Amino acid sequence: MGEKQRINSELKGTTLRVYWVVLKKGAEGAGPREVMRDLGLSSPSVAAYHLDKLSNMGLIEKNASGAYVKKENVKAEVFSDFVSVVGMAVPRFFFYSVLFSSMLLFYLILYPPSNTPPSIMTIIFGAVGAAIMWVETYRAWIRRPF
Repeated sequence: MGEKQRINSELKGTTLRVYWVVLKKGAEGAGPREVMRDLGLSSPSVAAYHLDKLSNMGLIEKNASGAYVKKENVKAEVFSDFVSVVGMAVPRFFFYSVLFSSMLLFYLILYPPSNTPPSIMTIIFGAVGAAIMWVETYRAWIRRPF
């Protein structure tokens, strides 16, 4: 099994959530107690176990102050549907949802609805496209693994 496949198979559940906390903390890093508080884990030893697991995978390392910081970004499949924006994971579909909704809104502003077939079809296609994108954004947000 290759390194990428091993990381994809092991980076899930609580370990993935711990990795996400470390990524959010950035250069300051996170210790076991901080991870425990952020994720509501039962004890610091549970957090330390997952931090050690991530360290053994080569994804994080301990800095001089004892906090864990990211060593490298991993291109795991679980992150493929998300983009990090200001330390927050945003579903990729969100940007398409905003695009479709904005296009529909601008169309309605620039060309007020009329009772002609082209106008009606354009509004229907725009509304259906925007609705589908918002539903997919919501589904991706609900299924987020962290």
